[in-house]
Amino acid sequence: MHSALENHLAYREGGGDAEGCKTIITSVSFRPKKPVEHQHVILLTLCCLCIFAGAAGAQQGAATGEPLVIRNTSLPKAYLKQHYETRLEAHGGITPLRWEITEGTLPTGVVLGIDGVLSGIPSETGEFKFTVAVTDSGRPAVQRNQQLVLTVVAPLMVQWGRYPKVKGQRLEGSIIVSNQTEQDFDLTAIMMAVNETGRATAIGYQRFSVKKGDTGTEIPFGENLPQGSYELNVDAVAEVAATNSIYRARLVPKERFQLVQGP
Repeated sequence: MHSALENHLAYREGGGDAEGCKTIITSVSFRPKKPVEHQHVILLTLCCLCIFAGAAGAQQGAATGEPLVIRNTSLPKAYLKQHYETRLEAHGGITPLRWEITEGTLPTGVVLGIDGVLSGIPSETGEFKFTVAVTDSGRPAVQRNQQLVLTVVAPLMVQWGRYPKVKGQRLEGSIIVSNQTEQDFDLTAIMMAVNETGRATAIGYQRFSVKKGDTGTEIPFGENLPQGSYELNVDAVAEVAATNSIYRARLVPKERFQLVQGP
């Protein structure tokens, strides 16, 4: 009976593996006095165990046949105070995969989830270097690491071209505007001088289109003003109609400007 059972378990359509089945069989002892139907139940159970073990081994082999590789070598840039989201991707290994940061830091407001989604609203600009690790669910587990850099820029950058100054009866200066996005935008810039009583006077106004990647368009401003002490506010607003996005920037000098002679 033992020999016949071995032969039966060794058979599998398309090719069998008798050795794996023999391992299971030798751990079972048959008693001749058992009813025949009990032996049939044992025989059927062992056959099922053998088939299941073979299928599980095949699945394990297929899962580990593909090496675990991180596909990302670079990241799309992020924009200051704008929602950012991108997914890290890996190929191979045994799922589920788990992601984490092992070295370096992300910009404040951005986090990496264990599912590999990098998301958040960055509140600071700069280049942030870090290392991600992805670990699979194998036994033993396989881990892969990748160094990445996330660059955060201000979509609309406004800085002083000529710092404001009083020249006779005139307050004047200029700003430089940059478009660091991937799209053209419509820019509106206004310069307001506010005196000690709160009266505001526009000393500059421009509205025009700024091409994507423009690294510096200078906008001059200036106007004659009555005698008084003035605070200067420069506001710029960029609009991208295609994405319904609005970016804002402001420049305010620390000092007030004194005009001792009116026009």
